[in-house]
Amino acid sequence: MSVKKKPLVVVTRKLPDSIETRMRELFDARINLEDTPMSAEQIAEAARTADVLVPTVTDHISADIVNQPDCKLRLIANFGNGVDNIDVEAAHARGITVTNTPKVLTEDTADMTMALILAVPRRMIEGASILTEGKPWAGWSPTWMLGHRIGGKRLGIIGMGRIGQAVARRARAFGLQIHYHNRRPVAPVIAEELGATYWESLDQMLARMDIISVNCPHTPATYHLLSARRLKLIRKDAYIVNTARGEVTDEDTLIKLIEGGEIAGAGLDVYEHEPAVNPKLVRLARAGKVTLMPHMGSATIEGRVEMGEKVIINIRTFLDAHKPPDRVLPSML
Repeated sequence: MSVKKKPLVVVTRKLPDSIETRMRELFDARINLEDTPMSAEQIAEAARTADVLVPTVTDHISADIVNQPDCKLRLIANFGNGVDNIDVEAAHARGITVTNTPKVLTEDTADMTMALILAVPRRMIEGASILTEGKPWAGWSPTWMLGHRIGGKRLGIIGMGRIGQAVARRARAFGLQIHYHNRRPVAPVIAEELGATYWESLDQMLARMDIISVNCPHTPATYHLLSARRLKLIRKDAYIVNTARGEVTDEDTLIKLIEGGEIAGAGLDVYEHEPAVNPKLVRLARAGKVTLMPHMGSATIEGRVEMGEKVIINIRTFLDAHKPPDRVLPSML
């Protein structure tokens, strides 16, 4: 009896051990044990040899890669929710299915967003550095290291999808007033639950908020959604928090406005030219004007394992000739 050949699955980065073990059991899995990012040519080579490619959000799967004459890929099972790293339209035109891992990282990302909403106005990182970096501290003082109260402030959420709503639930528990801008209003029952005020005009909302949270995906339509013009609408005593994608914000203008005292500060977990971080942002962080995190919004063991499990389900469903549960179509973007 002949043994059915397992499909070749190339994984671009190291994944949790339990996920890699399961992939080896189910597929002919080529694992990146060194966790070194693959070059464009290595990804192109993988596309010429593999049945399934499992990239991460930092791997760019361009039209050139999927349009290679000898591209063998049948499925791109993205390890991540956002698919801005993949030319979905080109893949779809070539007959390559694309999947992602939605609904897994909502709570983790919302936790990180809320942490930054608290950390920036209350100067938490700046205060902690006094003790960890050996700076002089004379003890408690009534006027030293004063931040701003969170309760009663207006939070403007850009993007009221799953993560935006999860942020709103946390923020409401801290006494923040919830406002949001979205392509369309959320269902009335959700708006009532969150006590949320909808703004059709992003410009008008930005000019009135104390804290702004970016929670929308990066798409061609949201690139520099917070443009230089819009950033200048924000109040001088307001803060910006971004745990979505760095490309949504005109980072250079944001830096200039914070440097000039035109925006109070920012909490950032993502950057426009990631993994490069603008040295000016680092200087602002050392001056206590911004809080910087190295893209940790989804970095929990539980979240990464659940992402891997979704990838496996998508691959197995596809190979069984069924529609994967997390299929991404160009019309959805």
